[in-house]
Parts: sequence; structure tokens; C-alpha cells
Amino acid sequence: MTTESASAPTPPVKKRRGLVVFLRDVLVIVVIAALVSFVVKTFVVRSFYIPSASMEQTLMVNDRILVDELTPRWTGYERGDVVVFKDPGGWLDAQPATPPQPPLVQAIDWVLTLVGISATDSQDHLVKRIIGLPGDHVVCCNALGQITINGTPIDELSYLNLPPGDTAASNEPFDVTVPEGSLWLLGDNRDRSRDSREHQELPSGGFVPMANVVGKAFLTTWPLSRFGSIDGHHSTFNGVPDSE
Repeated sequence: MTTESASAPTPPVKKRRGLVVFLRDVLVIVVIAALVSFVVKTFVVRSFYIPSASMEQTLMVNDRILVDELTPRWTGYERGDVVVFKDPGGWLDAQPATPPQPPLVQAIDWVLTLVGISATDSQDHLVKRIIGLPGDHVVCCNALGQITINGTPIDELSYLNLPPGDTAASNEPFDVTVPEGSLWLLGDNRDRSRDSREHQELPSGGFVPMANVVGKAFLTTWPLSRFGSIDGHHSTFNGVPDSE
């Protein structure tokens, strides 16, 4: 009388079915993660890198930053906020055509952009600090070289990047009243920033529509040596009265 072995070998079909189920679960997880990342990038937080020196020393060239898209929709913006915005037209020079990338590179970059890791559209955006809100009367400069907002001078030396011995907030005078739904934006590196001052000859008058603002920059994430929050220096504007 013969005895059967304690365990029979697993049928090949069952092994294949288990592999298919595993791969299906992995695919579902990847798709869900991509969708969540897409929603976060579109409505909550986006990543950008800094392509120019206009915001030094607050932001340095090639810094990577995170931008809060959600909170300003509820709280609005404040004077001092550092914001990323789409070119309202005429601010950025035409970009030279880039050679086409291999299909695989394009696919990888598309996926990274989708989930918010890559920031290929940074060249189409700008980053500046809010100086004037809708209705503000912004003038430069008083006898001390300070900008005044609604008649009140502000001391910006805590964040401006000025040449040694220079204390003027701008070497280009201006006297503007910010229209409803727009902002007056300046870079911290005033002598190297092509900001609202440089675009007053445009139909927009140098003002940036709030609809063009992507969100408020709140964190520098790379390089790690510069990891930290981005200061809005809101106390600089504490004494400024609301516009009439």
C-alpha cells in the first residue's frame, strides 16, 4: 500500500494568477498615488525652482520652493507675501526653442510634472514680493529712500539686497494706485529685478492680475542647506493703513 506525499506541488495556473493579482494591486496603488499627487499639485501645493537672481538673498538661483495654492483662496494675500505668478504678458523674454527630448525622457518628465516633483514650467512663471494690494497708493521714494504705502513709509532693509552704502528701496521712482483685482510686485534684489517698475509702459501698467497668481511661496526645500520657511516680513507693513 502506497502513501501520498504530504503536500502536492502548487499548480502553475495558481502561481500565475497570484502574480496577476499582485501586479494589479501594484498598478492600482500607483494610479491612486498619481491621482492624489495630481490633485495635491493642482489644488494644494506646487513645486517651482528659482531661475533668476531677482529675489536674492531671500531666494537664490536654482532654489526649489513649495507654493501654497489652497490657503490664499480662503485667506487672501498680505503685503509681504512672496508669490509665484504666471507672466501677465510682456514680462518674460521669449525663450529659445529647446531641442526635442527622447520620448522616454519626455514621458518621465511628464510623470514627474504630473505628481509635482518636476517643475518644467518654472520658466513661464515669476516670483516677487507683494508690496501693494488693490487700492493701495504706492510711492517711491521719500527723503529717506523708503517706499510709502497709503502715506506710511515702510522700512524694507531687513530683506532687501542692496549694494553697500545704498539704502534706497528703488532707484527708479514711481507713484501708482493699484487697481482692483491686481497687485504691485517687486523683487528683493531691487537692482536686478525686472518687476512692476519695469513694466509700467505695458497696457497692464505693471500691475499683475490676482487671477495670474499661482500661490504663496512658503518653503525652500532644496538645496538642503537652505531648507526652511520663506519669511513674509509682515511686520514691515504693520503700520500701513487700509486703502480708502
